[in-house]
Amino acid sequence: MAFGALSVKGRALRYLAQREHSRAELERKLARHVEDGPEAGAEAQIAAALDELAAKGLLSEARAAAAVLSSSNGQRHGSRRLEQTLRAKGLSAELVAATLQQARATEFERASEVWRRRFGAPPADAAEAARQMRFLAGRGFDGEVIRRVLKGAAEA
Repeated sequence: MAFGALSVKGRALRYLAQREHSRAELERKLARHVEDGPEAGAEAQIAAALDELAAKGLLSEARAAAAVLSSSNGQRHGSRRLEQTLRAKGLSAELVAATLQQARATEFERASEVWRRRFGAPPADAAEAARQMRFLAGRGFDGEVIRRVLKGAAEA
């Protein structure tokens, strides 16, 4: 920047302005920038800045989980992939479980939409059915949901 380096809080605000982050994500990102500086107690600086942002409501774990669910990735992936993403963000186990329960309610519809956009026609033979199943499994959808999607496609 023109006036010098950003403070820890300023950098955190910049990250939060781009998208929702979990506390663990921000700690990882901010640690890269603070440890290079001569200041002692980098972890304490980061913790204080994040505590202040959380107290003001600018940093929210629940909003970070909801953002994953409503993002385009959340709409194109199944509960297994979403669980992996949420855990990688460092969210609590309770929040991950609650978010996944919410995602499982719409998993069949999301899988059907992903299948329709990618294939649009029922499989002609077993090899094609296996290919379509592998594709949906790679997106993180459960096996039972995949079977229901392909069964519904064959009946339609």
